[in-house]
Amino acid sequence: MSSGRHRAVAFAPIRPRPQRRTGSLGFARRSAKVQMSSVAITGATGFLGLHLVRELLVRNHDLIALVRDPGALDRIARFLELVGEPSRLLDALPRRISIVESDVSLPMLGLSPKAFQRLADDVDVVWHSAASTELHDDLESLRPINVDGTRHILELVSAGQRRPLLCHVSTAFVAGARREGVVYESELNGSAGFENAYEESKFEAETLVRDWSRRYDRTVVVARPSILVTDRPPHADLPMHTLLSLGQIMRDAATRLCGTSRTAVRVVGHPQGHLNFLPVERAAQVLARLTEAEHPRRVSTYHVVQGHDVSVRVLMDLMETLAPLQMTMQSAAPAEQTALEAFLDRSPTAAMLSHRRRYDDTRTVSLLGPPTSPIRVDLDYLSAGIGAAPVAPPAPRLGNRS
Repeated sequence: MSSGRHRAVAFAPIRPRPQRRTGSLGFARRSAKVQMSSVAITGATGFLGLHLVRELLVRNHDLIALVRDPGALDRIARFLELVGEPSRLLDALPRRISIVESDVSLPMLGLSPKAFQRLADDVDVVWHSAASTELHDDLESLRPINVDGTRHILELVSAGQRRPLLCHVSTAFVAGARREGVVYESELNGSAGFENAYEESKFEAETLVRDWSRRYDRTVVVARPSILVTDRPPHADLPMHTLLSLGQIMRDAATRLCGTSRTAVRVVGHPQGHLNFLPVERAAQVLARLTEAEHPRRVSTYHVVQGHDVSVRVLMDLMETLAPLQMTMQSAAPAEQTALEAFLDRSPTAAMLSHRRRYDDTRTVSLLGPPTSPIRVDLDYLSAGIGAAPVAPPAPRLGNRS
């Protein structure tokens, strides 16, 4: 678990490009409701990014994809093909999506000054979705993309002649190690510490965004999704998501430490623990709608969450289908742990089994209306999304799994 003594994020002043003078403040001010001709997106080939690209295209927005991969257009096309989009959309991709090879971890995104300024002047909206989501990485490994990358995107929107709207993808897990109560959209408080370096890096990035908005009186949309999932089976041409990565780590550890036989392990959790799993398709729909909505000035933060939570026991059941484990929940770590129990207890996601917090989404619902998705996220849904084929039938576990 990461300590609560997070690094103070130094923010070098970014001097926005002067605009034509109008009004008492001396700068052109445009409505926070954006009439878009150009939307740039980072992380366009990631798990969320691909779905957001799809939603924005369906809503008739042309895109500029800021990517490191020169083959990104092919990856986007393959994704759209796999999810069943019509051939007319696939055929239009070379006209609808411009690829700009760039790297958010580098100043000016690794572009020349001329190319950087041209890009800044060409966009009306920037969706910053690029992030390293490796939960087992340390903070110094995550900062170049998650923190420095955010700083470099702020430099881009600062330089733009059109004062582009920044839409920043954060995470509901900036709430850190706080396990109980209600987390409000207006809150950003690191005093409880963090349960892994990923949470801390995203907290630092969101802090940068808030400071920039306040300093330069700019409108920013911050979206905080919960745990993104899907019921679409894994595919070699699709990116992995958190549950797939977590299952692979647990399976590898169990096999390395205990072999292939099903092994009993004791894990720390709370019997009333619950988590919020959000279908990535719905997350992308909400983000696309936020792009087109009218927002008040300064930072508007929105929790993007599913309408119901899921018992942590469902997550335990899910992990048992992926790894040769028989998991038993306890309120505290046993005095003597096996090597596998010690590994699981040190995992960056171990504390999730004790989560009982809830994410308030009043702003999101007030702006977009209540969720209307009929999807029920449960064990069957989550199992479909990881292609779960049990390693061996797990023994029944007593307790509520709803």
